[in-house]
Amino acid sequence: MDIPFSRIKGGVGAPLGFLTSAVSCGIKNPDSPRLDLALIYSERPCSSAGTFTTNRVKAAPVRVSQANLRKGDLRAIIANSGNANACTGVQGIHDAHAMCDAVAKPLGLKRTEVGVASTGVIGLPMPMLRFEPKYDDLLERLGPKNGSDVAAAIITSDTHAKEVSISFDLGEHRVRLGGCVKGAGMISPSMATMLCFITTDATISSDNLRKAVLECVEESFNRITIDGDMSTNDTVMVLANGASKMPAIRRNSANCKVFRQALGWLMLELAKAVVRDGERVTKFVTVKVEGARTYLDAKKVAEAVCKSALVKASWNGGDPNWGRIIHAVGYSRARIREELVDIHIGGKAACLGGLQAATPMDELREVVSFPEFEIVIHLNQGDAGYTMYSSDLSPEYIDFNRSEYAYWKQARKDGLV
Repeated sequence: MDIPFSRIKGGVGAPLGFLTSAVSCGIKNPDSPRLDLALIYSERPCSSAGTFTTNRVKAAPVRVSQANLRKGDLRAIIANSGNANACTGVQGIHDAHAMCDAVAKPLGLKRTEVGVASTGVIGLPMPMLRFEPKYDDLLERLGPKNGSDVAAAIITSDTHAKEVSISFDLGEHRVRLGGCVKGAGMISPSMATMLCFITTDATISSDNLRKAVLECVEESFNRITIDGDMSTNDTVMVLANGASKMPAIRRNSANCKVFRQALGWLMLELAKAVVRDGERVTKFVTVKVEGARTYLDAKKVAEAVCKSALVKASWNGGDPNWGRIIHAVGYSRARIREELVDIHIGGKAACLGGLQAATPMDELREVVSFPEFEIVIHLNQGDAGYTMYSSDLSPEYIDFNRSEYAYWKQARKDGLV
């Protein structure tokens, strides 16, 4: 990021005027003490914006949050892990509304001022019997220093909580941005499979915030993939409460550009953290496509390469197999000419003009043995480019994802199925 900034602690609780909390409900395992229900609340009215999954199958909390945002601005977010509340029919909508009501009434808010998000197993009714006894505790624990608890409460197959918070100057005022994200599997562009919540004490209108969020999501969360799958629950929600007391950010102003850059940097850091923590991931790979005729052609090539199971398997094995890369380029449906394609791995030529380059294979193997490396694909047909962030695909990923439905055993005990 070009602008001066400082990393600060606190995640979504770092900006002024936001209170956060998290509790353990035992949603997935009643004997587990892990946090699984979180709340973010602004003491002041907010501007708000959100983006959601493009999957035609949408979870109940996604439908409810989208409807609430259409009616006005949010001031609070309640989220849980362990159960996605997806494919749960009318009862799922009632349960999502009940979660909003449980915090809206005590906080003096309307139901429509609360966003709701869930993540976990698809197809099981919500175990509301575990939520209801914990709402009072969730509200009582609200405080300015619990942002990291929110990050911990929303993870599922993640190995650790992921959060970033910064402060920077907008004009004569110091403002703060804080965010947390969960996601490790079912990650594919448009949008990546995850929950992400971001707060700021900057002053910005809802229209300006929505524009910034849409642009920044496109350049971050829509550019990552782990396994090519897209969830029913993908959610990004952003709240801005103006507690920094700065003047409102005007569209296309210098302050607007600075805020946009800071928000974009924060989202990209969170997006990269998702890929690095992918389910049984061992490699983080940046794929840059350059020299395409159009932006869309560059995007098609990047997505084809980053989603290819063959390419990702070769990365896992430390095999610099450029042939798998160029075959994905070829079926991407982008306009390309085989004899013009150059591929560099870690700055070393692997393919020039569609043919094997002179770089010794041992040098290329050394590059892909590292946990992070970059691949540049130059199509040599124009000036357009596109960058994506991907991972390898490991045997352990398959093994890990064979056990998802262990939760159904507990659901049967609870009388949910």
